[in-house]
Amino acid sequence: MTFSSGSDSCAAWLYTPAISEEDAATTARPVVVMAHGLGGVKEERLDAFAERFSAAGYLCLVFDYRHFGASGGQPRQLLDIERQREDWRAAVAHARTLEQADPGRVVVWGTSFGGGHVIVTAAEDRRIAAVIAQCPFTDGLASSLAIPPLTSLKLTARALADVVGSRLVHRAPVMVPTYGAPGSTALMTSPDAAAGVERILPPGTDVPKDVAARFALDIVRSFPGRRAKDITCPAFFAVCERDSVAPPGPTQKYAAQAPRGEIKLYGAGHFDIYVGEDFERNVTDQLAFLTRHVPVV
Repeated sequence: MTFSSGSDSCAAWLYTPAISEEDAATTARPVVVMAHGLGGVKEERLDAFAERFSAAGYLCLVFDYRHFGASGGQPRQLLDIERQREDWRAAVAHARTLEQADPGRVVVWGTSFGGGHVIVTAAEDRRIAAVIAQCPFTDGLASSLAIPPLTSLKLTARALADVVGSRLVHRAPVMVPTYGAPGSTALMTSPDAAAGVERILPPGTDVPKDVAARFALDIVRSFPGRRAKDITCPAFFAVCERDSVAPPGPTQKYAAQAPRGEIKLYGAGHFDIYVGEDFERNVTDQLAFLTRHVPVV
C-alpha cells in the first residue's frame, strides 16, 4: 500500500495476522509501525521482524522513507532528517486508520538511524503506546567521532560540494556510499560495516547504497537521544555492546532517562542482531516486551 507524506507518497507493506473473519471483524489489534536506518529499505530484514510480530497477532506497517526504495520523492537517495520524521508522523497517522487496527495501540519500531527517529516520534506523540529502538542512533557527535579523522575530512569536502552544486547551479546530488571498507570515503567504515550490511541485503536484488553527501553536515548536529526523557510510554532499547556505528555508551545514558525505559544489552555488533542467533534473542525479547505492555487481547 501507499500513504501520503508531504507532497509525495511512502510505499509500505501491511502484515496482517492469520485470524478468522469473525475475529477480524470484532477485534481491534495493536499495529507496529516499522522503518529502517541510514539509507536502508524495508527489504533489508525488516520482513523477518514483521513476520514474527504478525505471527504473534500484531498488525505491522513497514514503510520506506521518501526518496528511498519504492517510495516517491526526488532527488533519489536524499536523506533529510526532518523529512524522515515527517514520514514517521504520516505513517503513524495512516496506521491509526487501518482496518482492524486499534488507533490507541500504535507501537513505533525503528532500527539504527530509524531508532533515533522513533525516540523523537514517541516523545512528540503522547498517544504512542510503546516504542522499540533497536541499536539506535542517539548522539550525532559520538557517531561522528567514531569516524576516522581523514574520512571525516573527505566526507565534509564531498558534502560541501553537494550543497554548493545543488543550491547554486542546481546540479544532481553528489553522492557518498553509506558503507565501505576501512579507509574508504563512506559514512560507515568500521571493520564490520561492509560484511554487516551485505548480510542483510536481499540476495539477487540491486538496492542502492549511497546517499546525497550533504547529509554528512547534518548528522553531527542531531541528538535524538536527548528526547528519551520525554517519552511517557514504555520504551525498549536494544543496545549492542560492540556497536561501532551507534556508540552504546551515549545510548545507555539517554535510555536510562526514559521514565518507563527498559534496556537490553547484547554482546553483538551493530549489524549482528538482524541475523542468526543474535536476531533470535533480540526478537524474542522484543515480543516479550510487546506482550507485557501492548498485548494483542
